[in-house]
Amino acid sequence: MTYVIGLISGTSVDGIDAALVDISGTDLDLKIELLAGVTYPYPVELRERILAVCAGESISMAELAELDDAIALVFAQAAQNIQNGHKPASLIGSHGQTVYHRPPGGEGGISSSTTDAIHRVSTQPLGYSLQLGRGAVIAHLTGITTISNFRAADVAAGGQGAPLVPRVDAYLLSHPQEGRCIQNIGGIGNVAYIPPRRDNWLEKILGWDTGPGNSLLDLAVEHLTAGAKTYDENGDWAASGTPCHPLVEQWLNQDYFHLPPPKSTGRELFGVDYLHQCLKDAEIYQLSSADLLATLTELTAVSIVHNYRTFLPQMPQQVFLCGGGSRNLYLKHRLQILLQSIPVLTTNEAGLSADFKEAIAFAILAYWRNLGIPGNLPAATGASQEVLLGEIHQNSFGVGVIFEVAD
Repeated sequence: MTYVIGLISGTSVDGIDAALVDISGTDLDLKIELLAGVTYPYPVELRERILAVCAGESISMAELAELDDAIALVFAQAAQNIQNGHKPASLIGSHGQTVYHRPPGGEGGISSSTTDAIHRVSTQPLGYSLQLGRGAVIAHLTGITTISNFRAADVAAGGQGAPLVPRVDAYLLSHPQEGRCIQNIGGIGNVAYIPPRRDNWLEKILGWDTGPGNSLLDLAVEHLTAGAKTYDENGDWAASGTPCHPLVEQWLNQDYFHLPPPKSTGRELFGVDYLHQCLKDAEIYQLSSADLLATLTELTAVSIVHNYRTFLPQMPQQVFLCGGGSRNLYLKHRLQILLQSIPVLTTNEAGLSADFKEAIAFAILAYWRNLGIPGNLPAATGASQEVLLGEIHQNSFGVGVIFEVAD
């Protein structure tokens, strides 16, 4: 039994999800128990700085170093806080904060045509993915061996560097008779398709980013409320509106939705500029604020289902949602309508926390890295081979730094 802390802040940049996990076994016999899960919000000023960089704001190298350290500090505070009332962890897996992601071939589908995008994949061999919050600082501050920079090894092997969770999903959420889709809805949506656990099932697992999750919705809420709100709680605002289906069909023509997997994307595509284009497209329809949010929600739902119907070998028997979007009841309702008789559940109903599944996954990826077990799934990322994920940082002083921790 090993106590491991998993830390991640996703593309929504709404805070650090921290999970303290008791892990045993290796892969097929992997067992976990979530001992504690807490989301620690970013300080407002730090969140604004991160979002500005994600939106393309230029900063100096000195400012980048300062931001890297500032993110590492709040991650270290989260790691210290999550252990309160429990025995100390022996390992931290920290994903950090993604501030830039460029898949092989370009910016996640921005091109004049799908053919163009495919051509660029073949002519530009390596992608690039940058996560801030350096593991060496977290290890130094906490006194706990920290594994970070998980995406780099997969990118170096020619992969997208994303999604990295399908292998974890396979061992925790597979079923002997049923094919399942595990749909994470953070700022960006990603799916892991897990066939029934039989007949070389591991070789048939697939995964990719489906497109926008909450990113456009959150940006729209901030825009419509002049920053007073950052998200649509439960999807209630969107639920009071009516989707504009011609607009959804227009948006679904975006190249990324038609690019075959493996593929990944981020705020570089589905971010502020994309929202502004959506707002411009919507002008002729004279939509209310609620109608606009309903339409953007429909884009997320329709794009997820489009990905399933276009790229899966067959539709799943069940869909399990996780991430912040799993709490959007209107989005979940729209997915259920579109998927008809296929049950749309959350991973809570499969015994795995929907809120903290991603943090749990990076605890497991760190645990595997420490044991020398590969963490990526080439069928999901496009890497040439399985590789060990993450860089190991040990505190050379042997003890952590004592500092004031946030409540």
